[in-house]
Amino acid sequence: MAIGLRRRDFLAAAGATVAGAALPWSPARAASTEIVWSTWNNLGLPDYIDPFTKETGIKVDQTYITTDDEQFARFKAGGAADVDVFVPGQWEMSRYIASNLVQPLDLRKIPNAAHMYPVFRDNALNKKDGIQYSLPYYWGINTIVYRADLMDEKPDWSVFFKGDKYKGKLAMRDYAVEGIMIAALYLGIPQTEIFSMDDRQLAECKKALIAEKALLRTYWTSIADLTNLFATGEVVCAFSWLPPYYDLTKRGIKMALSLPKEGVPSWCDVLAIPAGVEGERLEAAYKLVNYLLGPEYGLKLAYGGPYAQSTDLVRDKLPPEQQERIFIKDPAVMDSFVWPQIPRRYNEWVTMWNEVKAS
Repeated sequence: MAIGLRRRDFLAAAGATVAGAALPWSPARAASTEIVWSTWNNLGLPDYIDPFTKETGIKVDQTYITTDDEQFARFKAGGAADVDVFVPGQWEMSRYIASNLVQPLDLRKIPNAAHMYPVFRDNALNKKDGIQYSLPYYWGINTIVYRADLMDEKPDWSVFFKGDKYKGKLAMRDYAVEGIMIAALYLGIPQTEIFSMDDRQLAECKKALIAEKALLRTYWTSIADLTNLFATGEVVCAFSWLPPYYDLTKRGIKMALSLPKEGVPSWCDVLAIPAGVEGERLEAAYKLVNYLLGPEYGLKLAYGGPYAQSTDLVRDKLPPEQQERIFIKDPAVMDSFVWPQIPRRYNEWVTMWNEVKAS
């Protein structure tokens, strides 16, 4: 079941020419000191990984992910046998676990995991029956991005659902899971109930979404198109990934972010080890996982992504402006995170979303 393209998917695709072509899915193993990492092509740049190889003698071959669904399909078809460490989305882990494609992690072999922020350490999406199958790796947020020069107040989720002040200048992503989740946050539905809403709650969301549609300029699907709409002023406020904020700020346009107190949609990719990895390969895989959660890699990711790790090992090594750029200057922001999940009634969510757009 597809959750959809994330903002780091976009950045990974944009960086493909830098990272080089992906290896075939079944790279040859030259020695036991070689392992294969299935990852996004902007996470394993030579500058990021060469220090690990230099320190450990372990060579890391990479095979690149194109979509979460593609990776899962390859694993289901037997491709997991050719991989030692992989990077799924956190909300994807339930299906990997249910399909017996991953093995439990021995946290004693990953000492950097002890430095995880509590919001990541305690996230049940990485566990089953109390057993840890994956570790949060790096993360970000999707939130309200707006033209601060064209809006006279900081918006919250209500801007999309009531009032005519910005009618025709608002945009929402064309994606059922996030769209309905935001309606639920606006309505005050408890976060613990959002992804298992009953008929009454879904009906309330549908009513709110129909009201929202009347205020929107567009449902966006391309982040490049949304960036252009912001640049021209056709859109002044949108639920968005962060590239328009970064890109247009560099162009001198006064952009801003709002982190609504009702909740901030967040995303996280995780590290996992396929079932069947054992022996020297397993020991090498644990060393790579530990390195990816550590400060040397984290410093490179903080500037190169820019992304934050799930551990606090790099925070105090960054200047305040970079901490703020990757949302770790004030860790209290993590208290408002809402982690998307595959809704219990996913097909009904998609049907309702399409009915709203057709209304």
